[in-house]
Amino acid sequence: MDRNPVVQLCAQGMMTGDPALFEQAWDARTDDFDACVAAHYLARHQPDPLAAVEWNLRALGHADAAGPERVRGFYPSLHLNLAKAYEDTGDLPAAARHYELAGEAARELPDDGYSAMIRRGVSSGRARVAAGGDSASRN
Repeated sequence: MDRNPVVQLCAQGMMTGDPALFEQAWDARTDDFDACVAAHYLARHQPDPLAAVEWNLRALGHADAAGPERVRGFYPSLHLNLAKAYEDTGDLPAAARHYELAGEAARELPDDGYSAMIRRGVSSGRARVAAGGDSASRN
């Protein structure tokens, strides 16, 4: 996977903070796996919460099309990011649903730092949604 040009562009974009690299990754996609990865990172760097929802939905759709064997480990993060994007738009029922899906998907992850981060995100998100949402994140 580390030789995949889309993954390399996204990794470079994360290191440098250059959003143009995520757009280049989207343009370089060759299949649903690539599209899932690029859309996931594009979603994370959208200044508008509605655009973030759209890109997150696109990433999830491409993950579904890529097949579970290729993206199983991505689902917790995909649902977590979609939940936060919905939360940021004020759609708390959709946010709660995707926090739940992220938690369910995280059960399949090995017990490591990544899964701990996902579980913390799910727990925090569920708490915010239960409290009526993080008003600061909707401004």
